[in-house]
Amino acid sequence: MVLAVAGIVLGIALVLVLFVVAIPSLTESGKVEVKLGPDTFDAGPADLRAASIRKDGPLLFSDVASGQRDIYIQHLGADDNTGWQAFDARRPATDRSCTLRWNADNSVFDDPCDGSTVPADGEGLVHYPAEVTKDGNVVVDLNAARRSGTDASTTTAP
Repeated sequence: MVLAVAGIVLGIALVLVLFVVAIPSLTESGKVEVKLGPDTFDAGPADLRAASIRKDGPLLFSDVASGQRDIYIQHLGADDNTGWQAFDARRPATDRSCTLRWNADNSVFDDPCDGSTVPADGEGLVHYPAEVTKDGNVVVDLNAARRSGTDASTTTAP
C-alpha cells in the first residue's frame, strides 16, 4: 500500500515538474508558437508556370484553409527565372465575391465589385516575395512580412 501511494506521489511530482519547469524551458520566450503550415508556397516549375501564364493569364491559387488569402501568381517578362509577382487576389477588406478577374484583352485585372482595374503587376495590392529556386520552382514566401515585423497590408508592388 505504501509503495502504491509513493508511486502516485512520485508520478504527480514528475507531471508538475514537466509542466512547470521542462516545457517552458523548451521555448526561448516561455510561450508556445503554433505553426500550422509552411511559410512558403511552392507553385511548381517556373518554365511550365511561365508558359501557362503566357497562354492563359495569371494563376489563381485559393486559400483552402481559411479563404482569407487567395493569391495570384503573375510572370512578367521574357526570362522564366525572373519577373515573378505574387499578390492578393482581391483588394484589402473585401470578401471572396470581389476576387479580381484577369482581363486578357486589356492585360489588367477587373474588380467585379466596383468596376475598377488593377495593373498586371498587382500594383496597390498586398505582395509576397516570389523567386525561382535553384531547383527551378517558383516559391512564394507567404509570411515574410510577419517574420520581419512589418505590416503586410502596406507591402505593395516595387
